[in-house]
Amino acid sequence: QGQPVESGGGLVQAGGSLRLSCAARGSFFTRYGTEWQRQAPGKQREYVARMTSGGTSSYAEAVKGRFTISRDNAKMTVFLQMNSLKPEDTAVYYCRVGTNWGQGTQVTVSS
Repeated sequence: QGQPVESGGGLVQAGGSLRLSCAARGSFFTRYGTEWQRQAPGKQREYVARMTSGGTSSYAEAVKGRFTISRDNAKMTVFLQMNSLKPEDTAVYYCRVGTNWGQGTQVTVSS
């Protein structure tokens, strides 16, 4: 497994939506769990959402009901649909496939 590559970040107004993508590299994608974390300026990295290889998802309380994690096994891609964005969602978002983390994509939510 190589390093996954995130995309889809950007600047959005509060209340808007973004969809992040995470393209995996290598083989046997269906065997791996996937996860999104984020790191805001001056704060520790925190868990956002996770999906097991079997498709079971879980979310941090701060994003529950607003964010949705999904995966397309044929495209070897993980998604994070983010709705009703808030300024406090501003962070660099990182994805994990198996044990490999991407380099992150910036999400900025303006008030």
